[in-house]
Amino acid sequence: MRIQAYTQVQQLYQSSKVKSSQKTGSVAQTDKVQISSFGKDIQTAKAAVAGSPDIREELTAPIKARIQDGTYAVDNGSFAEKLLQKYEEMR
Repeated sequence: MRIQAYTQVQQLYQSSKVKSSQKTGSVAQTDKVQISSFGKDIQTAKAAVAGSPDIREELTAPIKARIQDGTYAVDNGSFAEKLLQKYEEMR
């Protein structure tokens, strides 16, 4: 066993120890956060979406009333046509 090699390695580790830092007066540092204008726009959009209702009652109320009265009818041909059109758009 070579003891000399061990002491050399130990000396390397001792020299790389960090010495304690000294305090420098009363300098106060604070963190700052800056949000870009794009980020602010996204926050505004999220707030607008969160504040709006999920269902637009002014559009659904007349349809609900017609369904309850039994006067609401769906044109099957028009429905099938729109369904196929949406299918083609998705392809």
